[in-house]
Amino acid sequence: MQLIFNGRPTKFLTIVLHIIIWLMLFASPFIFMPNKIDESWLNFYSRYCISQCVILLIFYINYFVLINKYLFKKNVKKFLLANMVMIIVSAAFMYIIDTYFWVAPSSDNFQKPSIHYEWLLHLIRDITMYILTAGLSVGIKMTIRWYIDESRKKDLEKIHAEAELKNLKSQLNPHFLFNTLNNIYSLIAINQDDAQEAVHQLSKMLRYVLYDNNQIEVPVAQEIDFIESYLNLVKLRFSSKVDISFNVKGDNKNMVVAPLLFVTLIENAFKHGISNTGKSFVHILLDISDNDKLMFTTENSFFPKGENDKSGSGIGLENLKKRLSLIYKKDFSFSSGRENDIFLAKLTIGKRKTNIPLKEN
Repeated sequence: MQLIFNGRPTKFLTIVLHIIIWLMLFASPFIFMPNKIDESWLNFYSRYCISQCVILLIFYINYFVLINKYLFKKNVKKFLLANMVMIIVSAAFMYIIDTYFWVAPSSDNFQKPSIHYEWLLHLIRDITMYILTAGLSVGIKMTIRWYIDESRKKDLEKIHAEAELKNLKSQLNPHFLFNTLNNIYSLIAINQDDAQEAVHQLSKMLRYVLYDNNQIEVPVAQEIDFIESYLNLVKLRFSSKVDISFNVKGDNKNMVVAPLLFVTLIENAFKHGISNTGKSFVHILLDISDNDKLMFTTENSFFPKGENDKSGSGIGLENLKKRLSLIYKKDFSFSSGRENDIFLAKLTIGKRKTNIPLKEN
């Protein structure tokens, strides 16, 4: 039988816990039970059980009725009035029980205290106990409601984050495809054989984009293969004037990363770093040598786009930042900026490993 569901106790487990707690309360006098059970002790225990039944009644009337009907609906006055009436009636009931029905034990050592207004002290004692019982019921009920509300809030946030992440990935893939098709379109006019090879490479890359990256995290080795294929595709378009390099430092064995996380920075580097007239470069470094961090850096020559050039809408970097916030929370840092004629982008994320051995490609 399932006792925990979605991190919360099931109704069955809650009922069992309540029963156990009340049984412990009713059985607690037996811990201090004298060796010889006489009429005195039986009278005491009878009175104790009646008192516990009244406490139980006050607790559950609040727990199941008054708190839901009045307090949670912000009708505090009716809630307090209903409790006041119930507590006064309960205290009066226990006073009648003590006065007319409960027989005090007859013992030579037993003497009834001669205190003036003894009835008032008994009422104050019982009323105090019942107020504490009602307060305990409110505290438990409010705590449970807060816990459920927080769980629902986290579930909604998780659903929202997953939906937003899915939406961002759906934007990322067409954005990548649009840029790559532009590269192939430019290549067709130059060399049809190279264009055919580019289409073949693109088909393999699209397979990864559409099918192999649907997991939350993928092996770093797969991302490296994807980047190398992408760069081979890009190199077909550019002349030898463009210096393109990609280096990997460190061991990526059993390392995982969010899929298609780096391609946005690479696209951005080519978008702003290539000139049709002068020498230009794009240098890419994936550094996994640090024990705790994974660092991805792009460094490129900087050739700003003209105001009429709408090829770069900025959607790629914005999506990257959103994805990083959703996936890595605060365990990442991203910076980008221009230094003289060089544009540098640096992404650092916390290392993640999997215990499952990853197949080598």
